[in-house]
Amino acid sequence: METMNVKDFDFDLPQELIAQDPLEDRSASRLLVLDKNTGEMEHRHFRDITEYLRPGDCLVINNTKVIPARLFGVKEDTQAKIEVLLLKRRENDIWETLVKPGKKCKPGTVIVFGEGLLKGTVIDVVEEGNRLIQFSYEGIFEEILDQLGQMPLPPYITHQLKDKNRYQTVYAEHDGSAAAPTAGLHFTKELLAQIEAMGVKIAHVTLHVGLGTFRPVKVENVLEHHMHSEFYVVEESEAKKINDTKAAGGRVICVGTTSCRTIESATGEDGILKAGSGWTEIFIYPGYKFKILDCLITNFHLPESTLVMLVSALAGREHILNAYNEAIKERYRFFSFGDAMFIE
Repeated sequence: METMNVKDFDFDLPQELIAQDPLEDRSASRLLVLDKNTGEMEHRHFRDITEYLRPGDCLVINNTKVIPARLFGVKEDTQAKIEVLLLKRRENDIWETLVKPGKKCKPGTVIVFGEGLLKGTVIDVVEEGNRLIQFSYEGIFEEILDQLGQMPLPPYITHQLKDKNRYQTVYAEHDGSAAAPTAGLHFTKELLAQIEAMGVKIAHVTLHVGLGTFRPVKVENVLEHHMHSEFYVVEESEAKKINDTKAAGGRVICVGTTSCRTIESATGEDGILKAGSGWTEIFIYPGYKFKILDCLITNFHLPESTLVMLVSALAGREHILNAYNEAIKERYRFFSFGDAMFIE
């Protein structure tokens, strides 16, 4: 069996470079432009992205919407505090969740949220100790969630988020993510309009981001890592935009690793993107041959994460680690609320 060591994707990140708050102006973040073939770099600002896009290119964005999936409740009988994180909707009002503390929540346990606006009954324990919870309420689940839930910010962000919308892209549309597709956070409506006016197509795909995205690779041999699965949708009209771009010699530029994983999953060996929906567990690491993506806009990722492996597959591990070291030296801001990188 081949091996690839997880330590090869490690780097030292000073704690203070982890961005704790979003910038006032989304498009004011910095942009490191990396030539994936030569490793050459330029330091720009995100709104300068227009200088790197060309008429006939297609920008692929993920229009998933983060749900305020973190709920705080109490056990009905003992009033013990319980935190519940919604991971994925299984059917109707049954959700797979992460419960803390889990050992107190055996099947049959009833958890009350918002003084009874919402109740959840644990019906089963599934893989990794996740709990299946059946919710009951009056009214519309999404509205109750909006009232009671908090944004499930990643564990490395310790500040309270003042405005829920700042952990949401301006084009978020379909509810279902436990985390934001963060490369998209840099776009404003004005910037997108400017990009379209240049003759760049914008294609929307949907991939509901799971929390597994943040999970570090725990095995020494990367190839033994099992990817979490995530649900995606590619509409016929959007697949056509992307395929037409390729056919006409334009570039397909993904905004974020989630858009990248969506279209790479849905593209056949013939290089044609197929419309449809399904679950993907695609794991992209060095050695992977991209079938349809040409360039990527992405944030700076965690050491030893599958996301660092994905960008290394595109630009080469040496180029990526060099760029990351340069970003650290230049005091770029890292992770979800941090700065961006354009790999061209």
